[in-house]
Amino acid sequence: MKNLKVIILMGPPGSGKGTQAELLSDRLSLYYLETSKVLEEKFKEARKGEYLKVKGKKYKILDEKKLWEKGILCHPPFVTHLVKEKIKELFKLGKNLVLAGSPRTLYEGREIIPLLKKLYGQKNLKIILLELTPRQSIWRNSHRRICQLMRHPILYTKETAKLKRCPLDGSKLIKRKGLDEPKTIKVRLKEYKERTFPLIEYFKAEGLNQKKINGGKSVEKVFKEILEALK
Repeated sequence: MKNLKVIILMGPPGSGKGTQAELLSDRLSLYYLETSKVLEEKFKEARKGEYLKVKGKKYKILDEKKLWEKGILCHPPFVTHLVKEKIKELFKLGKNLVLAGSPRTLYEGREIIPLLKKLYGQKNLKIILLELTPRQSIWRNSHRRICQLMRHPILYTKETAKLKRCPLDGSKLIKRKGLDEPKTIKVRLKEYKERTFPLIEYFKAEGLNQKKINGGKSVEKVFKEILEALK
């Protein structure tokens, strides 16, 4: 475990990437680089007409927000630029990482993986693929809630079904508007199949260590299997 530097969690919507990333962050003292939070912060601060220029092309931030809210992946150069800048910043601070949410396209993979190899070394990159059926994904996402303050994901169980507030920070539990509605989830699943899943072959070609785990099991069981796979 001492040699772990970067863990990348892959999987369809609802496979538990965020939950497992938080658990790994706590257990292994890794910084959880959450792409959705990086995007949310950028969108929250954006003013009308504001754009991000990447490789000579302008990307209007509020237009990217509209795509994101519909379940469609933002333009890869836009996301990749933000994530790469964050990775460089965290590396300078001496942080080991766990990523859940990037890379999500071949473009991102071809930009981000070489950077991680250069900074952390290939032998220190570990990839976990959490597998989940489309039916499980739709059910999990449509029942998911997050807390308003810290954005903790609260899993839907018999014990949490009636919760009104987050047990960690006390803020109100809410659903992510648009993102976790069945119609949007189906779009997100299509995006994952067509644009994210091809990354698996790219990782193989790059000789990266990959482990597949059934994400449909309980959080505890999935976490134990991830720790076992990382040994």
